[in-house]
Formats: sequence, C-alpha cells, structure tokens
Amino acid sequence: MSDAEADPEFVFELRTCRWAEREWPPGEASETRPAIVARQLGTRRRRWDTIVVEVDPDGLRKRTNFGPERLDSDLLDVVPHAPADWEWYREALPDPGYPWRYVRESIHRADDRGILEVRKRGNRLQIRRKWAYPDWVRRVVAVENKPDLDASAARALRPQLEYDVALALADEVWVATRATGERVEPALLESVPVEAGILTLDTDSADAGGGDHAGGAGDASVEWYPRTLDADAPGTRILERGESNKYGGTAGRFEYADPEWKVHKRLEIAERAYETGWRDYAGTMRPDCRHFRLRREGRTLLPYCGAKACHQTGAECSGSCPEFSPEPPQWRTRGWPIEGGPGKGIRRLLEVRRERERPD
Repeated sequence: MSDAEADPEFVFELRTCRWAEREWPPGEASETRPAIVARQLGTRRRRWDTIVVEVDPDGLRKRTNFGPERLDSDLLDVVPHAPADWEWYREALPDPGYPWRYVRESIHRADDRGILEVRKRGNRLQIRRKWAYPDWVRRVVAVENKPDLDASAARALRPQLEYDVALALADEVWVATRATGERVEPALLESVPVEAGILTLDTDSADAGGGDHAGGAGDASVEWYPRTLDADAPGTRILERGESNKYGGTAGRFEYADPEWKVHKRLEIAERAYETGWRDYAGTMRPDCRHFRLRREGRTLLPYCGAKACHQTGAECSGSCPEFSPEPPQWRTRGWPIEGGPGKGIRRLLEVRRERERPD
C-alpha cells in the first residue's frame, strides 16, 4: 500500500480541492472557468465534501466591494435588493416571510460593515445601496470524495447522490476517487447514479511531487461525465425512502423545493465558499502543537503530525490527543518570521494562500 492509500479521506479531500483550484474544469473543456473552491458546505440536510463555484471574473471583482466576510442568509435578503436612491426599507425590500424587526437588525449589521447606506427620516428607516450587488456566480458544482469506492462505499453513497440529483441544487454532481491504474476503473462498475460524474485522481503522482502541472495534487482523469442538472427548475427533496419487504412496501415521502429557495441557497453557499475557501482546516485543528507541520507536496501544503509520522485527521488533531504538546512560550517570542509562534505562522500562511484565490 502506498503512503497515499494509507492517508485518511480528509487528506484526499484536500488534494481534490487543490487539484480543482488549479485545474478546473476536468476533462477536455474548450474554455477555462475561473472558480473558487471550498469544502464541507451545503444545506441543513446535505453537506458536500468539495464545492466548486464557477464565477464571472468581473462580477467577482465587484463582489470584493462587500468585504471578505460572507453575506449570510439574512444579509442576502437586504443587500442585493437595496435601491439606488433613498427609500423606506419596507417599500424597497421584498417581503422576507418573517417579522420586519429582524430585517431592521440585518440593515444595521450591513450599515456597521459599511456595505449599505442607512438614514432615518422621521420615524422611517431609509436605505440606499453603496454598490450594486453583482451577479458573480455562474455555476455550483458538488464533489463527493471517496478515495476507496468499493461496493459497500458505493451503496452508502448512492442515496446521497440520488438526493443531489433529485434536488438539483448544484449544476453538476461528481464523485472523486483514487485512481487504481486498472484498464477499467472499479468506480465505473459500482452502483453510482448515471447523472453523477466520476473523476479519478492519481495520488501516487502527488506523492512523487505531482509535477508542476497539478501543483502536487496529482493528475486527474474523467471516467464518466455528469449530466447537467436543471438548477433553475423546481427540485424534489427526498425526505424518506420507501422500503419493500415480503409483506409489501412503505411509501416514500418527498417535498418540492421551489426555484426561489434554490437561487437563494446557491448564493448563500457561494458566499460561504467565498469567505472560507478550503484551507480553513487549521481552525479546527491544533497548529499550536509542537508536532504540527505543513508538509509540502509540489505546491500543495498538507497537515502532518510529526509525533505520529502521518497526515492526521481533524478528529485526531485536537487537545485530547495524547501526543498534544503546546508550543513552548519562548517559541512565541522570537519575532519575525514566526512572530507569535509556528502555529500563528501556519494560520497566516494558509490565510495568505486563500486570499490569492480572490482578487484584490
């Protein structure tokens, strides 16, 4: 077994994100598609391993006017609808479907962030936009990462992919798995919905340096192209699957997702991707441990535990780890280039790399 095969699924996920960041779109696409990549985003019922948000470059540049933080669901009910001229907020904004007092709270939050102009005339709160909110999101692509897609993994994954296809919240759904080098990749023989694409990553090439081409994330091949889903149409949200047995069967339950909800949710996911990217894993790990390192594979930096001599998972890298050893205080007083200690330096480095994927 190669080192890459021994790595946890979390590290494969990071490799997938790095590959997508440098090489998207997969296959023989005739045009480049600028995109930002994030991980572990979705809805309350469904969370995807990797999200690729294809963007309009001009729209993305205009999005920077609103700062590096995301516009959450409540702010998205206000900021994109703000008028060009002063208006009473209840006449300017669409009915949110919840009490207006919460809208006023969102207006004041937007004002505090400097992304909305607010004034009071008499007893009426008036708003005016500072900038028009751009149409910066072109497509949203969901990727599930399963490095070892055997029959049992495919059976477990199939209901999730069927849910994605029925809801059609993303424009495409992919499964990324580790390349085996066989003439026919085993993933093609497993029970994966035909609407989902299959992407195989050669992680051994990443371990060998990956070449400059993939930035150390490995090479990738398209084994099966996905169908484009109709993200603008109503979707079907599967709530409960029917089951068959020798006595008959039980009915499934589902509900429709209206297009307006899908538009709002896609934009909410894109905003979260814009804020976090995929390098935010240091926020849930312990880079302040003396054993925590970033190990370079080509141009990719992956978390590595010196005590366990392996790429660790987020669950392993915590304060409860028996190998956890805080940085000595003197490490934090050495000044440049690791002012604040190596852990602080690691966080800053990942933040700088994330910022490079967004325009100034």
